[in-house]
Amino acid sequence: MSVKAFKLVPAVEREMLMGDKVRINIECIECCGKNLYIGTNDCFIYHFLLEENISSTGKITFAATKQLYKHLGFKKAVNELKAASALNRLLVLCDNTMTLVHMMNLEPVPSGARIKGAVTFTLNENPVSGDPFCVEVCIISVKRRTIQIFMVYEDRVQIVKEVLTPEQPCAVAIDGHYLCLALTTQYIILNYNTGNFQDLFPYCSDEKRPIVKRIGRQEFLLAGPGGLGMFATVDGISQRAPVHWSENVIGAALCFPYVVALDDEFITVHSMLDQQQKQTLPFKEGHILQDFEGKVIVATDKGVYILVPFPLERQIQDLLASHRVEEALVLAKGARRNIPKEKFQVMYKRILQQAGFIQFAQLQFLEAKELFRSGQLDVRELISLYPFLLPTSSSFIRSHPPLHEYADLNQLTQGDQEKMTKCKQFLMSYLNEVRSTEVANGYKEDIDTALLKLYAEANHESLLDLLVSENFCLLTDSAAWLEKHKKYFALGLLYHYNSQDAAALQLWVKIVNGDVQDPTRSDLYEYIVDFLTFCSDQELVWKYAEWVLLKNEEVGVQIFTKRPLEEEQKNTFNPDDVIRCLNKYPKSLVKYLEHLVFDRKIEKEKYHTHLAVLYLDETLQLKSVTTDNCAELNGVQTKLRSLLQKSDLYRVHFILEKIKGTDLHMENAILYGKLEEHDKALHILVHELKDFPAAEDYCVWSSESKDLAYRQRLFHMLFSVYLNPGPSDCELVVAAVDLLNNHAAEFDAARVLQLVPDSWSLQLLSPFLTGAMRQSIHTKRMTQIALGLAEAENLIYKHDKAKLKGRSIILSDKKLCQACQSPFCEPAFVRYPNGGMVHTHCAANRLVNSNMTHHFSSPSSQT
Repeated sequence: MSVKAFKLVPAVEREMLMGDKVRINIECIECCGKNLYIGTNDCFIYHFLLEENISSTGKITFAATKQLYKHLGFKKAVNELKAASALNRLLVLCDNTMTLVHMMNLEPVPSGARIKGAVTFTLNENPVSGDPFCVEVCIISVKRRTIQIFMVYEDRVQIVKEVLTPEQPCAVAIDGHYLCLALTTQYIILNYNTGNFQDLFPYCSDEKRPIVKRIGRQEFLLAGPGGLGMFATVDGISQRAPVHWSENVIGAALCFPYVVALDDEFITVHSMLDQQQKQTLPFKEGHILQDFEGKVIVATDKGVYILVPFPLERQIQDLLASHRVEEALVLAKGARRNIPKEKFQVMYKRILQQAGFIQFAQLQFLEAKELFRSGQLDVRELISLYPFLLPTSSSFIRSHPPLHEYADLNQLTQGDQEKMTKCKQFLMSYLNEVRSTEVANGYKEDIDTALLKLYAEANHESLLDLLVSENFCLLTDSAAWLEKHKKYFALGLLYHYNSQDAAALQLWVKIVNGDVQDPTRSDLYEYIVDFLTFCSDQELVWKYAEWVLLKNEEVGVQIFTKRPLEEEQKNTFNPDDVIRCLNKYPKSLVKYLEHLVFDRKIEKEKYHTHLAVLYLDETLQLKSVTTDNCAELNGVQTKLRSLLQKSDLYRVHFILEKIKGTDLHMENAILYGKLEEHDKALHILVHELKDFPAAEDYCVWSSESKDLAYRQRLFHMLFSVYLNPGPSDCELVVAAVDLLNNHAAEFDAARVLQLVPDSWSLQLLSPFLTGAMRQSIHTKRMTQIALGLAEAENLIYKHDKAKLKGRSIILSDKKLCQACQSPFCEPAFVRYPNGGMVHTHCAANRLVNSNMTHHFSSPSSQT
C-alpha cells in the first residue's frame, strides 16, 4: 500500500553541468552539508553550493550555484568522491589512484599524497583509531584478493593493514574492524584485526551487480539472491526480515525508517520497520543512488535529483486518514530516533489516541481501549461523543486539532441502534475500568456522572453498586437523569450518598405507598426498616416509626431492636420513650420488651413485669378463643413459663394475683416456687396437674445454684407429697419409686428408708439402693483419698522441720543482729530459714520483721 514518503526534486539540471556537451556524463557524486561535488567521465570535478528553499505553501526546491570545476589531468573518468570534512579534504579516485584535494579550491595537497592501485574505496564511519585528525580508508587493491586499510591525514597517507581475502573482492563496506565484502561468488564478514571471517550467503557477481552498504553500527544491507535486500550484522546474522526488490537493483540508500532502491525504471521505497513496500517513483536512466547524512540523492548521466522526505508526522497522519492504523503505529514507533524525546512523546500519545478513535469507529473495542490507555486519553474526549453524558457544568473543550472526524455518536453510527448500543456498552466498561485509575484524576465527577447516566439508561445492575460505593456523581445532573428514567430507588441512594437522608426516605416511602412506580426492589419496605435501624438521625427515625409499624408491627419494631451496639451502649433511644410509642402496637411492644429483657439483659423490674403481664394477657386471650393444642398458644405459654422460671426481677405477688382464678396451674406452681412455697407448688403439680415429670423438673430448676442440702430438701418434699395420701394410690406409688430410682443421688438414703412403707419390696427399691450404695462408697473413697493426701503433705512438712532442726548454729558475742547490727548479749535469738539471725525483740517488732522479710526471705518464709 502506497505512502507518500518522498518527493523527487531536481537539484542540478543538465544545462548547469555540461551545457551543450553531449558526451559528458555524471560518474559519481558526493554531498557534504551544502557542498555538492560531481565527478564526470571526462575527468572533471564540479563543486556546487546547494540552497534549500521552502515556499509559503510548503513546497521545497533546491537552487544549485556552481562554485568552480577542476580537471584532474587524466583521460579517465572520475570513479569515486568522498569528503573528509574534518580534514577539509576531498578524496578522489581516478585511474586507480586516490588523490587528496582541497574541498574548497579543489587543488591537490602540496605534498602530493596519494594511494595508487585502488579499484574502489570506502570510509570507516566507525573508526577504531580515535584520532580526530585522520580518516580511515579501506580500498580494494588492484593486487589480487587484497584489501588495504589506510590512515589518511591532511597531507599524507599511511598504510595500516593489508588483508588477503578468500576470493577476489568486488565491493566493500567497513564498520570498526569488520569488513563486509562482496566476493566473486559470495558475501562474507571479515574481521581484519583477527583475520576471522564468516560466510553470509552466495551470489553470482557475473549475473548481477553486488550492493554492500553500511546502514548502522555493525549492520549492513546487501543485494541478495532472488531480488532480496538482506540485512546482516557483523555476527553473520539477520535481525530484520529482508525487503523484496526487483532483480536488477542498481543501488540502495538509507533514510530511516526507509530503504530506498534504484533499478532501471523505478525508485522503490521499503520500510525497515515492517519490510513492506511503501512507495514507487518512476525514474528512468538512473544509475547513482546514495545517501549523505540523511539526504538521499539520485542521478542520471545528465542530472542530479534529491529525494525529499515528507515529514514523518504528515506520513503518519496520511496513514491514519486512510485508516491504516497498524502501519501508522509502526512508523510512529520508528520515528522515535529522529525526533527529540519530549516532542516524540507528545506526538506519539496523540497518534495513539487518533488510532484509538479509528478502531473505536470500526467497533474494534479491545484495540481501541488499549490505544486509549497507552495514549493516556483524556476520557472526556470519548464521553463527549455521547450526547448529554457530560455534566452541564463541565468545562471540557475537545482537543484542537480534533482527534477524529465525528461530531457525535449519531454521526459515527449513522443512526444504527445496534452499533450505538455496542458503543454505549463499551463506554460503560471502559469508564468502569478507568474511574479508579490515574486516568480519572481531575475529572472524576465527569466520569462518574457519565457512567451513572449510561447505567440508568441501560437499566444496568451496576447502577446500584456505583451509588452505594464511593463515587463523584454530580447531584443536580444525576438526579434529573435518574428521575427522567424513573430510577427512584437509585435516586434515593444518590440523596443518601449526598447526606440527604430525609429526601431519600421520602422518595422510598412514596414507592412503597404506590405513589411512584419503581420495581427495582421488591423488598423496599424491609430495606427502609434496615436503613432506619442504622440511621443516626433520631428525628428521622421517630418521624417514620409510625409508618413502618403500621405497615408491619413485627418487622417495623426492628428499627428499635436491631440498632447498632454502640448506640445501645449510649442508650440513644430511651426505652421508656420507645415503649410509649409502641403501646398502640402490642406485637411490637412484646418484641421490644423481649429485646430489653433477653438481648440487652436489662435488670429492671418494670420491664420484666410488663413482659410477663403481656405474655399472661395473650395466653389468657388465646385460651378463650382456641383449643389447648393451638401452636400459637403453646408458643406464648412456653415463653411465659420460661420467663417466670428464669427471671427473679418481676413482681411475683402481682402476677400471682392476676393468675388466681384461672386454669394456669403450671404458672401458679412456678410463682409459688419463686415465693419459696414449694409445698403449694408441688401439691399443684402432683395433685392438680398430675404431671410427675414436671414436678421432678421443678425440683431441678428450683434448686439450681443452690447447695446440696437445699436440693435434697426439695426432693424429699416431693417424695413426701407422693406418700401423703397413703400407699393405696398406685399412681403416686409408681411416681415415688421412679423418683427414687431416677434421682438416687439427690436423697439421704437413711431418711428415705425411714419413710418408705413396710409393704414396699426390696426388688422395688433395688435401683435406688444400688445407686445410694454406689454414691456412699464413692463418697467414702474420695474422703479416704483426701485424707491420704493431707497426711502426705503433713509428712513433708515434718521432714522439712526435722532438716531445719538438725543444723548446728554457732552464736558468739561477735555475731551481730542483722536487724539492728548489735551483738547478741544472751543466747535467745530468732533464726530465719535463710540463716539470718536477729534478736527476739527485733523479730517481735512488726516493722523490723517486715524489713527482715524483705531482706532475708520471701513473704511466706517461716521462722
